[in-house]
Amino acid sequence: MAGHTASEVHRQAAELSGGARGIVGPLKGYHHETYALPLPEENLLSARYARGKLRAPRPGVLWFDRRCFTSEDRLLMALQGRIDRIPETVEVAENVFLQGFIEGRTLARWQLPGRSLAAGHVLQLRRLFRELVTIKVDELKDVPRTCETHGQRPACDDDSTAFLSRLIDFTGQRVYDDNAEQYGTLFEELGVRREALAGLGDSATLLTSRPFTLIHGDLHRHNFIVDTAGALWTIDWELAMIGDPLYELATHLHLMRYSPREEARIAELWAQEVEAARPGSSASWQQDLPRLLAYKRTQSVFTDVIRTAEALGPRTDPNWRALPRAAWKIRRALAAARDPLELKSVPTLRQVVSAYTRWFRLPGDQSAPPRA
Repeated sequence: MAGHTASEVHRQAAELSGGARGIVGPLKGYHHETYALPLPEENLLSARYARGKLRAPRPGVLWFDRRCFTSEDRLLMALQGRIDRIPETVEVAENVFLQGFIEGRTLARWQLPGRSLAAGHVLQLRRLFRELVTIKVDELKDVPRTCETHGQRPACDDDSTAFLSRLIDFTGQRVYDDNAEQYGTLFEELGVRREALAGLGDSATLLTSRPFTLIHGDLHRHNFIVDTAGALWTIDWELAMIGDPLYELATHLHLMRYSPREEARIAELWAQEVEAARPGSSASWQQDLPRLLAYKRTQSVFTDVIRTAEALGPRTDPNWRALPRAAWKIRRALAAARDPLELKSVPTLRQVVSAYTRWFRLPGDQSAPPRA
């Protein structure tokens, strides 16, 4: 499906559903063009789902995260019966996959950041943590791997130091270096220096190794669906990888924006669950978690600076009205990563707006940016 245009994907959805009526989409998503479609009675999923979900990679998008698997769908098929409450997936034609569509609301719509999770959702999250660490590396050997690591397959050696080092290298090379010609001046004006990654690399040498396992890699509120019965489902496994299980916790805590008290509670519950399921999975977690969180916060800044510029539109005609809110998010990310980025001070909102304004404005551009 790679390289298909939105209209081609829509036609595929219409063909699978027996007509274009009732198709919803494209749904929100950065990496994929996604449609929800009614399922005809003869479809393999129709006994359990009212609708299916068809996804195709968006051509030309930048990937800011290191990946391990070429196909989210094939991974989901391998995880059926091993991970509870994930979409059932079937191959309806050669390399064309249909996922069951989970009816409900995202956890983001169910509950605002900063609020404690409902007791039932905490129990389901604990089960997910436990299930993930029981998936061993060799159990996924038949799921095709990707080479999103500069030509080298992801190592599966239970070496947490090497794992974090590979992540840092990916951010430096694929996110910063590959985009420096276009975005380098913007990074510089915001005080974001590539050299900050070197400090993270020094910190990585202190990590304790933990047995590698499957990592979802993107457990945030928009990737949890609360169904009509209140159960929590986990979707969007496109960033899944093999690696240090503590990275799952670090990513989850960073993305969920829990209150400090809730963050501490979830971290303790994670440690209890993974250690009981697979001894050694939580080794030295209290010492190593801050180091992994420092990487996640730094990675987010490198990623968000570019994504924000992309989201604001073409350089010749950016969406100036959206800039103040986008700048607020960038400033929040910079504040969270102040220490690992070695920032003497966090840019003000006005300074962030000014940095993007100068980057967007080309010679002869007469469009007027807003006042900060």
